Amino acid sequence: METTAGLRERKKAETRQAIHKAALRLAVERGLDHVTVDDIVEAANISRRTFSNYFGSKEDALLYGEEERVRSLVRAIRERPAGESGWQALRGAVRDELEDMGELDREWAVRTSLTKRHPSLLARQLANHAALERELVQAIFHRDGAGEPAADLKSRIMAAAFLVALRIATHVWIEEQEARPLSQIMEQALDEVARPFP
Repeated sequence: METTAGLRERKKAETRQAIHKAALRLAVERGLDHVTVDDIVEAANISRRTFSNYFGSKEDALLYGEEERVRSLVRAIRERPAGESGWQALRGAVRDELEDMGELDREWAVRTSLTKRHPSLLARQLANHAALERELVQAIFHRDGAGEPAADLKSRIMAAAFLVALRIATHVWIEEQEARPLSQIMEQALDEVARPFP
């Protein structure tokens, strides 16, 4: 039997997801500039106070799905086998995450396209990526950095290169109108990053 606390957390997650879906749907239908928090509240059938309990802005509600995927990726990297190098853990985690969720849905592509067109979303996404990069640096450093003087710099470069490869792969996937699986494009991008420059 599900505990009261477990049920409460599940209901919170469902509410958060419903708000996110309503925000995304409205932004696609009307354009982000023509969507207000009140519109989202009405579409999600919640109160303004409930919205504020979950999100600080419409941008937060729109990017929620991406933030969840980021947290999942960081967890997956930390849970990789201890014997893997930082780079192996990064690649293995992204491969596992893509396999677990299957090919990405249109929501990912829509959110990415919206982000490219709206400075307020882009600013929020960049802040999310900066936080993710810091977490990746720590995860890589714990794997590769024991006692190495240059390990901090190496960890930072590796995390940044990894994120750039994922970002570019996602943009190529959208530009190609999802003609190839995202996982294939990500593997290709990560191969290019791993290849030494002449």
